[in-house]
Amino acid sequence: MNQQHRDERARIREATDRLLASQAVVSDGSLTIVALAAEAGVHRMALLKRHADLKNEFYERVRTETTQVPETETRLRKNVTMLKERVSALTEENATLKDQATHLALAGAVLADRLRKAEEARLPDNVLRFPRP
Repeated sequence: MNQQHRDERARIREATDRLLASQAVVSDGSLTIVALAAEAGVHRMALLKRHADLKNEFYERVRTETTQVPETETRLRKNVTMLKERVSALTEENATLKDQATHLALAGAVLADRLRKAEEARLPDNVLRFPRP
């Protein structure tokens, strides 16, 4: 680990402490990775790629040291709720469509039978109909 890497890690830890203490200097003070990267003066991708352990540590500290749920978790929970509602609506719609398909198939069979009987009734008495396979 080179000196620049160690300096970045130290700045990230200091920024984590400032954000959790609500003493942000550079960022808006939100408990997000974007704010942490801005507060530490590192690129967000560096935080996500090279310092993933510090990102995880930050989120863990947010959960344990504050009552605030991380913004990403809140957004994901909202998406999960929305998707569950959508799945429920689609499941209900699917059941309705299955019922309609069954009714249409039965109606089609009844109409086909009526058509066959009507065709047979129109045939003259001296014509025999070949049975259909």
